[in-house]
Amino acid sequence: MAPAFSAHVSALRRGALCARWIPAALFSSGNLTGGKPILVRDFVRSALYDPNHGYFSKRTGPVGVLDASIRFNQLEGRSAYMQHLDKLYKKHDIAWFTPVELFKPWYAYAIAASILRTANLSVPLKIYEIGGGSGTCAKCILDYMMLNAPPKVYNDMKYISVEISSSLAEKQLETVGEVQSHLSKFSVEHRDATNRPGWGRKDPLPCWVLMLEVLDNLPHDLVYSPDQVSPWMEVWIEKINGSSQASEIYKPLQDPLISRCVEIIGMNGDKVSVSEKLAFAAKGVLSKFFPKPRRAWLPTGCLKLMDTLHQALPSMSFIASDFSYLPDVSIPGDRAPLVSSKKDGKTSDHRNYLDAQGDADIFFPTDFRLLEQIDHHCSGFSKEQKNPGAFKPVKKRRSIILDTAAFMEEFGLPLKTRTKDGYNPLLDDFKNTKFYLSVPTHNRK
Repeated sequence: MAPAFSAHVSALRRGALCARWIPAALFSSGNLTGGKPILVRDFVRSALYDPNHGYFSKRTGPVGVLDASIRFNQLEGRSAYMQHLDKLYKKHDIAWFTPVELFKPWYAYAIAASILRTANLSVPLKIYEIGGGSGTCAKCILDYMMLNAPPKVYNDMKYISVEISSSLAEKQLETVGEVQSHLSKFSVEHRDATNRPGWGRKDPLPCWVLMLEVLDNLPHDLVYSPDQVSPWMEVWIEKINGSSQASEIYKPLQDPLISRCVEIIGMNGDKVSVSEKLAFAAKGVLSKFFPKPRRAWLPTGCLKLMDTLHQALPSMSFIASDFSYLPDVSIPGDRAPLVSSKKDGKTSDHRNYLDAQGDADIFFPTDFRLLEQIDHHCSGFSKEQKNPGAFKPVKKRRSIILDTAAFMEEFGLPLKTRTKDGYNPLLDDFKNTKFYLSVPTHNRK
């Protein structure tokens, strides 16, 4: 892992069979009153978003906003850039700057260019952004459309931010309002994007949905198996009687979201080849003598959100960007999160996710291949595969996964984020970040 990338990650993150695992003190969230167990995704949601105890609710201010764009062409190279970045963090005293903020306006301009190149402009352009932070992406995309799109596209377009945080919703209006003409095109809906009723009636018209650094903080579930061959079990969390400690308990799979995730990933082994069956049999023998527990984190929050989006906006085009890999993760399990807290200017990582007391960020890597599977699954393609009828099912989505450097080289202006000696932090330091683009097959331009 490149030191520069690690530095950026540090900056950006600042009645059933039962068993127990690693007690930990639990903050007084109303979720565990009365000793009723909760799923891990509910624990994660509360730890991050509970209005009284959650990490994002406790933050003293919104996501960092730069006073002006960084002039990369005036910096000598990587050392000068990192020094400049350190000064910015000390000056603003915040946990992180998002990539869209660090590289404004060029990061958002690339996204706007990709939209303009592929959008169906026979209908008014409508863009939804989920988790829009300080509003920088919205403002920059509106700026780009005002400067580069046909006047009718800009004049008729709508940009809707779906924001769960009331303070950030206000900040977005303030940021976009810096350009008066943008305000008639921009609105903020303060609500949870995963809640289907919040979207109202199904909208069959083409639109775009953006999610930048959103997937990493969506609630996840956890499944567990005591050895290499035993069935997967759901992980629940409960209070230990008479204390503020919490522990895990394990139950057979029964939750619909967890079961669907297991099916999408293919963890239940329903479709295996002969060689895989032989390997499974060998694991069964090995597990009797050398049992090795297994743990896997499942993006059930992403599945729920994609379900909602496909139901509400069946003709949507979709762009997401996030980290595909996180360094120095000590929590066990496939797709395990980084849990980190910041105190007195120092960031520390936790070895147990149950340590999250509302003062820690829970930050997941994004499995982009799995995101693609979930996207196609929620579009209805998987159902057609199971019941093909007389014709071979055709995918309802066209999708592509690009490294950030490839995306920026295709749609952006890489020279704008390059220093004097040729170093480019956006291309060189974000090698483990990716973009996912997905469009409906019936909406070709």
